[in-house]
Amino acid sequence: MGDLLLALHLLGAVLWVGGMAFALFVLRPAAHEVLQPPERLALAQAAFRRFFLIVWHAMPIVLLTGWALFFLWHGGFSGARWNLHLMHLLGLIMGFIFLALFFGPWAAMRRAMAANDRPGAARALESIRKLVLMNLILGLIVVASSGFGRLAG
Repeated sequence: MGDLLLALHLLGAVLWVGGMAFALFVLRPAAHEVLQPPERLALAQAAFRRFFLIVWHAMPIVLLTGWALFFLWHGGFSGARWNLHLMHLLGLIMGFIFLALFFGPWAAMRRAMAANDRPGAARALESIRKLVLMNLILGLIVVASSGFGRLAG
């Protein structure tokens, strides 16, 4: 059972963190190279709509399997190493940032796009980019701490 929980946990984390890296370091620069601003906004809206649907599934899987592993495999808070406590804290922060992003700038971008307010949509997209970058940095710290914690003890 622990192996299944760990596999689901890792798959969810890869989709979430990898998707953020792809959006920021691949899709955004490529869109700036070949598309005009109105098309970039439309592409960003379509891409984030799909990506956020994935995060809505990956985030609960990551959090729930993380808690299950925390308590079933590592003996709860008292038995867990420092890196698991760090992953837990950062995972919760990442979840809250995603919720703030989804119900804040993402909702504003969708409203602006529906009203054909390109400047408003661009401002919201910039806020989304900043929050995704913040979450990506936290996610990379989580990944690094999981590997470091295993070797460092």
